[in-house]
This record gives sequence, C-alpha cells and structure tokens, in this order.
Amino acid sequence: MNSLLPFEWILATRFMREGFLQTLFIIAGVALGVAVIVFMSSLINGLQSSIIRRTLDYQAQIIVLPPEEVARSLRETETNQANSAILIQPRAQRLRSVDQWQKVRELALNIKGVTVVSPIVSGAGFVLRADANRAVAITGIEPETYLQLIALKAKIIAGKPELTTSDIVIGTELAKDLGVWLNDKIILQTASGASVTLIVCGIFDYGNKGQNERAVYVALRTAQSLLNLPGGATSVEINLNDPYQAQIVGEQIQTQTGLKVDSWITTNKELFTALYGQKITFFVIRLFVGLTAALGIASVLVVSVVQKSKEIGILRATGTTRIQILRIFLLQGALFGLIGSIFGSAASWGLLIAWRNLAKNPDGTPFFVLSFDPMYFVYAGLGAMLVGIISAVFPAQRAARLDPAVAIRG
Repeated sequence: MNSLLPFEWILATRFMREGFLQTLFIIAGVALGVAVIVFMSSLINGLQSSIIRRTLDYQAQIIVLPPEEVARSLRETETNQANSAILIQPRAQRLRSVDQWQKVRELALNIKGVTVVSPIVSGAGFVLRADANRAVAITGIEPETYLQLIALKAKIIAGKPELTTSDIVIGTELAKDLGVWLNDKIILQTASGASVTLIVCGIFDYGNKGQNERAVYVALRTAQSLLNLPGGATSVEINLNDPYQAQIVGEQIQTQTGLKVDSWITTNKELFTALYGQKITFFVIRLFVGLTAALGIASVLVVSVVQKSKEIGILRATGTTRIQILRIFLLQGALFGLIGSIFGSAASWGLLIAWRNLAKNPDGTPFFVLSFDPMYFVYAGLGAMLVGIISAVFPAQRAARLDPAVAIRG
C-alpha cells in the first residue's frame, strides 16, 4: 500500500477505463490544444525567422556613420544682454568619410561576436547607355567582405559579383531599362561630373522593383574615385553571430568612437513592434487553450469524484489514506495530459508536414521555412502534464476529504 505506483496506478487507470467516453473526450481536447500550440509555435517562429532573415539579407546589422553636421550660430551674446530667439536653419549633410575608418574596423573586429566588418562608399549617380539615363544609388564594396554581409551573391541571376575596378553589378529592372546584359558597357556618372565606363559583370534580382532599378555595385576604389573620397568610406558595416545583440554592440562602438551608429533593430522599429504584437497575441491564444484544457480535465475529475464517491468511501474505510486518494486523482490528471500530448504532438507533426507540402509559392519554393524543433514537443508534453496535475488538485482534495461513512451512505 505504501508503494507509489502499483495501487494508485491500478485505481487511476481503472477509473479512466470505467468513464471511457469522458476520458476519450478530455484526451481529444488536450490533444487538440497541444496540436494547436505546437503547430502555431512552429508556424509563427518560422514566419518571424523568415521575416528577420529576409530583412537582414539586404542590410547590415550595424552601420557606423560620420556624426551629423550641425549648424551653429556665430552670433555672440553678452551676459547682460536680453535673451533673444535665434532661428538656425538645419545644415545640408555633405558626403563625408568616417574618420579613421580603418581603426573603427579594427576596433569592431576585436569585439566578441563580430563576424565581418566591411567599409562602404555610397552616393548618388547616373548610368548612361546611348539615349537612356537612369538615376542610381552607387555602393562601392569590398567583395570579399561585403558578400558576407548581405545575400547579394545568392541573388545573382547572371554573371558573378566578384568586382574589379572596371566592373559593375546591376539589377534586372535597370538592365532591362538600359537594354544591356553581361559584358556590355555602361557609363557611371556623378553629379560632380566624374564618370567612368564599366563592364556589366553581374545582374541580380532582389525581388524588389525599386532595388532592382536603383541599386548598383562597384569596387570600393571605383566609388572612392567617382565620389571624390580617396581612401575614404562613408560607412562601416558590421554583422554579428547573434543579430539580437546589434543594439548592445552598436552602443559600445558609439561610446568608444563618438561616431553615429545605427543598428537594424532601431531602423526597423515598426517591424519589431509588429513582431512583438504577434508574440503577445500568440501568448494569449496559448493561455486560453491551456485554460480550456485545464477546465475540461477539472470538470471530468469532479464528475468522477461524484460518481466514485462510494468506492472512495469504501477505500477510505478499508485503510486507504487521504494521501493515496489524492495521488490517484493527481495521477489521472497527469495521464490525461501525457496521453493527450502524445496524440497532439503526432497530430501537429502531421499538420506541419502537410503545411510544408501545400504552402508553396508558384515556383515551388515554400512560403517560409518551418522550424521542426523537437523541444516544442517536449515542452508541450511537460506543459500538458503540468496543466493536468494542476487541474486535478481541487477534485483530488475533494476526494481525499470525503468522510467514509457519509460517502458509503450515499
């Protein structure tokens, strides 16, 4: 009688078998709740990971820039002069280099978690081809480092992005507008009148018409020459092992250098607000699903206590302790959660497989990659068992407190 498993286990499973229809319904309810939670966890985490990955495909996680130029009043005021309001017009920002950007790169590379640092020269310009003239955003890069920052290499549909000083990489829309393809020559010109003839060595497709029309990539030295920044870099861009540390690392760099530092987290505040709202919504859904399962288990066990009151009274009269009665019903709650989580995990796995096979783009690629994390099933199982045990506490206490004589009389 004192052993934990045999006696309590036999009675708990017997009570579950005798109320088979009730047991079946509550297990189905728990299984449905577990399936919804696991499936939605995988779906939402996969969606959020895909959104963040696509965002970081086209921008660095940290960008170090020169400090903004601020206009200052030259008007001197005497200490005894009355206060006067002065209107200062904001100063236009010139194209400038990051001061001592080589040292900034060395500093960044020595920070734990930094994987790649790349200098960039960017500015406005025009591309000319016969009668065609298009405004573009020039980006001068070091291919060996910049290609580790963004997914340019993966977006190349023709040619290659390994740039020399005589090469240029352009988007599909710009290539179409200019009527050019690989190995054709185009003229790249800036507003100052500097120009250079370059050969198209690669064509990319970002899946974004604006980017495909305006973005062009040239070698770092080519951009420095065109934009009159010899040896300069308009920004230093950085990637980390953990993108979510970008804000912390960015503040560290800003403190040590005094330069302006932007992280992808601050430049995508609306995105993070939307993702956070999505997480809150999903938390509320999980909470209500868990409460529904808990109420279902508790209601079944309360009915079971009422139905089995005579049996419980006889057990108490024959020497069964209140602790053992308590364990019987707690074990039932745990079994409801465990069995329901097993069936729910199997159902959620089937739903994930079905989604993976059905939710595809017209070209056959998936909408986004679902994360099949085995720990989801472990957490769901443990959570369902915990909900089952907690739900069984009140019915178990009620059963344990039954007076044997009253219970037997009826």
